[in-house]
Amino acid sequence: MIRYLCFYIALLAAPALAQDLTLPSGARQISDRISALDSYDLPTGVFADGSVPSRTVEGRVERLTWRLQAGSSTTLQILAPLRDQLQAQGFEITFECEARTCGGFDFRFGTEVVPTPDMYVAIHDYRFLSATRDDEVLTLLVSRNPPDGYVQMIRVTPVGTQSQPPLVIEETVDGTSGLLNDLTRDGHVILDDLHFRTGEVALGEGPFASLALLAGYLADNPSTRLALVGHTDDTGALQANIAVSTKRAEAVRARLIEAHGVSADRIEAKGVGYLAPITSNATPEGRDINRRVEAVLLVN
Repeated sequence: MIRYLCFYIALLAAPALAQDLTLPSGARQISDRISALDSYDLPTGVFADGSVPSRTVEGRVERLTWRLQAGSSTTLQILAPLRDQLQAQGFEITFECEARTCGGFDFRFGTEVVPTPDMYVAIHDYRFLSATRDDEVLTLLVSRNPPDGYVQMIRVTPVGTQSQPPLVIEETVDGTSGLLNDLTRDGHVILDDLHFRTGEVALGEGPFASLALLAGYLADNPSTRLALVGHTDDTGALQANIAVSTKRAEAVRARLIEAHGVSADRIEAKGVGYLAPITSNATPEGRDINRRVEAVLLVN
């Protein structure tokens, strides 16, 4: 469970105070770009007819990004407390979407995003919202590169506008329950708190919340089994990648058996190499996303 202790968006005009977005423990501000007078194309809808609809706003523009320890938290679990705070401060949410409904690749590259490495956006896993309060506008973009989460805030305020005090809200977010929900709903889930570099097969010491959840799920559901499926990026030959992905899945299986007491006959491990990517391997970010292990639900 990730405890959001006094995290708030301080929507203030002073540059030093405008940085005060306090996120979960371990969060770190990555970038701070503030222009005294600039313009920003505020997205107002999803990608359609070859572009992202927007309107240009002018004023003092703040572009801030943070990286946080997301664990198994979904992008919605990261975004929801921030959205609640905006509404509590009098902002109206004028537009909101998630990756697929936004327009995926086209929306992400049709809107302003702070360049990497200060901001990371997974094409298949991000959320965006626009909000307004009188003449003030603000957008939030949230994405993940497990085990990290990323937050981008762009805010435009009229020059000389009087600041409003920050609102402090304490939130508790369960960062792991979504994994079991996804597993039971979809029949498979990415174990996104596990992470493998190119060619790497060893599993770190952990602990890994996803494995504890899977072990508990198997204990509570004796008629089910799991298949662990390893995946790689497209670096190297297919057979070599199948071998690597199989070893990754086997490493996860061994951890479930040895550290969590799961019976060996309840879990199998397979590898498919680069045959089932979830995004393009054309970028380092895409290859990183494709290196993963998934749990597939098997019912006896």
